[in-house]
Amino acid sequence: MPIHHHHHPYMTIHDFKAHSHYGWDNSFKPIAEVESGQKVTYEITESSGGQFTRHSTAKDVKNMDFGKVNPVAGPVYVKGAEPGDTLEIEMLDFRQLDWGWTAIIPGFGLLADEFDEPAIKTFDLTHPHKTAFLDGIDLFIKPFPGTVGVALPEEGNFSVVPPRKNGGNMDIRHLTRGTKLYLPVWVEGALFSIGDTHAAQGDGEVCGTAVEASMEATIRFKLHKGKSIAEPRYEIPGPPTPEADSRGYYVTTGHGADLVDASRNAIRYMIEHLVDTYKMTDQEAYMLCSVAVDLRISEIVDMPNHLVSAFLPHSIFR
Repeated sequence: MPIHHHHHPYMTIHDFKAHSHYGWDNSFKPIAEVESGQKVTYEITESSGGQFTRHSTAKDVKNMDFGKVNPVAGPVYVKGAEPGDTLEIEMLDFRQLDWGWTAIIPGFGLLADEFDEPAIKTFDLTHPHKTAFLDGIDLFIKPFPGTVGVALPEEGNFSVVPPRKNGGNMDIRHLTRGTKLYLPVWVEGALFSIGDTHAAQGDGEVCGTAVEASMEATIRFKLHKGKSIAEPRYEIPGPPTPEADSRGYYVTTGHGADLVDASRNAIRYMIEHLVDTYKMTDQEAYMLCSVAVDLRISEIVDMPNHLVSAFLPHSIFR
């Protein structure tokens, strides 16, 4: 509830269920109005929308209601925002992490055709910097929102699953504290929403889920009048992966006639490496790729094949 500080009230949006929605729809009524410069804290529920608990099993994954997946808090009306403007969202803080989950959801993910059995893994996120993946493997906790966006100009309800020109479910692991995200404004008031918070993820989120976790996210709005961009951009305050970079990487490559095939191959070979070297299961290796391995485009010009590298940080292994 708004508490006044200096010129800009500070607002906390509680009761996620009452203040959230599914999909992007410019006819949704705003839950609040904010001014440029204002800080807002959101209490966000993880992407299952409360369907999973820290004791969930593969059976719960099988029975998940897809219609209730990836709710986002909002929309918030930004005063003065008009089509053609740019809305800057500065990521200020992420707190109150407690537990998280990663799942293999049948029909979903880069290797969906090879992993058709449901699986789920839960994490204790109460320690500030790391969480155990398996004995001897620790992930770095680097929280960020997977879904951040504004309403689209077109009428109707658009699925939150794919990213679009409004942002949306981008799953950019670099939107951590200190990052500034720039979103094009498509409708009056922008109608901004945020959700799908993650405690950790690799570039690519290959199994379809990150370490999905509820948390409190604080952001600052800033409106740039008359500055137009076609799609989202962002600015990060320092090196993107210093913890991961600290001890080097093991890298697999994959080639293919398109980037998806190349990525599939690189991840297949990484799963093979993880299973052989660290004696984990295929499912564990696939999940580890999703939460800790970074896909990079190595080469996209040498027709007819492209090359993708999958980077596994040595620093996650004790």
